[in-house]
Amino acid sequence: MNTVLKSVLIPLLLGGAIMPSAAHAQVELHIGPGGVDVQNRDRDRYVDPGYERGPRRRCDPRDALDNARDAGLRRPQIIRETSRSITVQGFTRNGRSDRISFANVRGCPEI
Repeated sequence: MNTVLKSVLIPLLLGGAIMPSAAHAQVELHIGPGGVDVQNRDRDRYVDPGYERGPRRRCDPRDALDNARDAGLRRPQIIRETSRSITVQGFTRNGRSDRISFANVRGCPEI
């Protein structure tokens, strides 16, 4: 097992150190009873089987919640979702309630 492990890991480590690349992929190496398994982690953070079937034309509610958290809202909740916008309500740092509206298009831009 040690010989197999060394023969797999050493070329992977040396290949990554020698070959320059523009973008680094997030790869996980799992070693277990079933053998060595390499998984590509360059995917969406949510496991959605329909995610890679083409471009999304709408804002996903989970992305709107993530964008609201990034904007500083705590405990965000979707309070209204229409064909044109998604409104998220949460609390600011000082405890006040605040709302953010996102356009219901790809990328969830803030309105």
